[in-house]
Amino acid sequence: MRILKNLGLVLLLVLVLGAWVMLPWQGAVAVALALALWLALTRSGAQARSVAAVGISTLAQRLGASAVVVVGIAGVVGVLVALLAMAEGYAQTLRQSGSEDTAIVLRGASAAEVASTLSREEVVQIAQTPGIARNAKGEPLVSAETVVAANLPILTAPDEDGSAQFRGVGDGAFEVRPNVKIVEGRRFTPGLRELIIGRGTTGQFAGMQLGKSIRLGSESWTIVGVFASGDAMESEIWADANVVNDSYKRGSGRNSVTVKLASAAGFKDFKAALEANPQLKTEASTTLAFFEKQSEQMTKLLRIIGIVVGAIMAVGAVFGALNTMFAAVATRAREIATLRAIGFRGPPVVVAVMLETMLLAALGGLIGGLIAYLAFNGFAASTMAMNSVGKLSFQLSVSPQLLWEGLKWALAIGFIGGLFPAVRAATQPVTAALREL
Repeated sequence: MRILKNLGLVLLLVLVLGAWVMLPWQGAVAVALALALWLALTRSGAQARSVAAVGISTLAQRLGASAVVVVGIAGVVGVLVALLAMAEGYAQTLRQSGSEDTAIVLRGASAAEVASTLSREEVVQIAQTPGIARNAKGEPLVSAETVVAANLPILTAPDEDGSAQFRGVGDGAFEVRPNVKIVEGRRFTPGLRELIIGRGTTGQFAGMQLGKSIRLGSESWTIVGVFASGDAMESEIWADANVVNDSYKRGSGRNSVTVKLASAAGFKDFKAALEANPQLKTEASTTLAFFEKQSEQMTKLLRIIGIVVGAIMAVGAVFGALNTMFAAVATRAREIATLRAIGFRGPPVVVAVMLETMLLAALGGLIGGLIAYLAFNGFAASTMAMNSVGKLSFQLSVSPQLLWEGLKWALAIGFIGGLFPAVRAATQPVTAALREL
């Protein structure tokens, strides 16, 4: 019989946690309101309030044991939210790099710009495609770009090289990306080996200062400007596309073409026109969709790491909560048995013990979330260079959604840690409990 009871508890636990994971914050508010109404308006709720009030009033006397639960859960939530903030910040930075009214064109089946090649004739054909916005002179807003991986000494380890994304552009790059602004120095002069560097590179690589010369490929280049864009472009280095092609023996072709669309709604027609052109074998997507796809793999990896680490730490926090609540139930065994003997039913006792545990869990979750927000929101980080893609600077983002996710984890830990002690308190034989010292 006891095995069946424990099996039922485990099944209940799985069902509740499964529903809790899927529950939005609005659902949680509804559950909290329903519980508050039950506590306020029903006889069983009044009994649960009475038992819970006594238990909560003694928390100060059990400060050490209670602190174990709060600190353990706060640690889980803090680490979890910090790791998930890395994934959120990375994805957010790439999302900000794109929009629905700009499109990027690559050779068909190319997963990234560095893997794509477009001939000069193809670039001309793309620029003539209907649906592209035009400037005051009537010229299409098009930027044909070369992208290469350049090795530079890492700022924190000058003896080691890291990969920076080196982009060859023309004047069109600034027209299709109006958010790119020179904040120091000036733009590069076409035809010269001059660079403008993204603000994010200055904290990643050595020698990235205005007026300095750095070696890229087999040539020496002079840094003449620093730009800001508020997106992934800040981790790049820009120079004149023709000079980059000459230095890296790329001929007259380009890797990609970014265009400003006449309207976001016109993307489908633009894409259809490219596909209908027999001279082109290209694939187009909005820059928003392109950068979201680029972020998918890394975002998933960071989230998996965060959840795995959080789950491992959560196991320890659950055992801490179990020990604390079993000890609390044991010290109050006589009191709970007396209440049951004078008419208090089992469910209110279960709810009362659970309320005590959930209160500690919620406190730990709030503390952990607050620490994560204060310590990591806006914290600067960067990726490791992988697969010939340059390092990307980004800021950790502790969003309200992540704080809610952390609080859900805290309450889930509290639920697991309080359920079994609560059931034991409610089902222990009254006569046996009354005999305990």
